[in-house]
Amino acid sequence: MSSLFKPLLRTFCSSHRNPLLQTGLHVFDTRQDEDVRTVNASPGVPQPSGGLEGFLGSRGGGRKRRYRTQSSSGDGISDSQEGKIKLTLFMAITGIMLTVLGVGTEFWVELKPSKSFYNNQTCLVAHYGLWKCCTKTFWVSDTDPKLEMCGPLHAQGESNCTFFKFYTTGENIVLFQKTPEKDLTIASAMFAIISLFLMVMGAICIIMAVSKGVQFFLKPAAVCFILSGVLIFLCLIVFHQSVLSFLASDQSIPLHYEMSWSVTCVGCAGALVIVAGALFVVLTLPYSPWEKCLPKKNSDI
Repeated sequence: MSSLFKPLLRTFCSSHRNPLLQTGLHVFDTRQDEDVRTVNASPGVPQPSGGLEGFLGSRGGGRKRRYRTQSSSGDGISDSQEGKIKLTLFMAITGIMLTVLGVGTEFWVELKPSKSFYNNQTCLVAHYGLWKCCTKTFWVSDTDPKLEMCGPLHAQGESNCTFFKFYTTGENIVLFQKTPEKDLTIASAMFAIISLFLMVMGAICIIMAVSKGVQFFLKPAAVCFILSGVLIFLCLIVFHQSVLSFLASDQSIPLHYEMSWSVTCVGCAGALVIVAGALFVVLTLPYSPWEKCLPKKNSDI
């Protein structure tokens, strides 16, 4: 606005030849020139072309500078790493699902007596896991005559299931005049629960690493997965010892035992999460182990 009225004011002052008006015009020009020099001489101040464009441009430039600072720190996740992390996370989630399936079912061990023990009428088969025990009664005539033991479990029969009471009241259960070692069963159940908790924590760390775009959460996730896999195998070892102590508690009824498909699910889950944890450790390394172990040959030779 001052640039528009300045020629008119100068013409008016020169026509009237008033010293006071000319002095005021000189002071106005001097102050305006000083303001322009002050703005131009300020270091680091952006000079936008317009008010709104300058405001938006300065905010956009700040975002770009922050993004470059974060990516140049070396802790970010590249696109290739993100794909590998998601693939390894899928492996770990498969292990978590198998763990939930195995821990929640009661097909850990099957107990089968001989057919001859029941005078060729009915026979009883039992199977139990960490939380529940089930028995199933068969007619001997309905079973395969080639089999010496009762079963199989998938055959038709009358089943009865009950939860272990030593988790609540401390009362133990009796199967085939034998009692399982409740301390070992409780210990194996605790290992399974702690392992499942660590698996979930590891999965949460990986999700946060992918969403935030940083590698910091990969290391605690790898520790959680590897430790959970070790606890899973400890759970299987302790449970197997509890089965052996159960069979040794009474010898009046000979039993044939075999570990069932729930143990297979839990064992596969432990192997998957350990492999996933090891892969996450490899992804956190600043260099590729394949390039260190198998260096590329020089093409000039």
